[in-house]
Amino acid sequence: MLDENQLTVIDENGNELLCEILFTFDSDDYNKSYVVYYPVGAEHEDADGNVDLHVSAYIPSNNNEGGELLPVETDAEWDMIEEVINTFLADEEAESAE
Repeated sequence: MLDENQLTVIDENGNELLCEILFTFDSDDYNKSYVVYYPVGAEHEDADGNVDLHVSAYIPSNNNEGGELLPVETDAEWDMIEEVINTFLADEEAESAE
């Protein structure tokens, strides 16, 4: 389920996790949309305040309320996603340094 800036995912134990959407992007190469997100809450942070990022392909709903999350399927997709995330984080770091 996708909202404006948050989504709820079900983990492998059947628990609902509220997650913050970091950003979304589309890939023409794979003809898919992707969402990069992380669980909300201090219990998901390491000692340095970092959180693990999660990525899913997604199909938005027709009314832009919710959608369907899908797993990333190939290593090539993961390589592309990693490049996009690294570029996003570098841009964010450059903006915060200004």
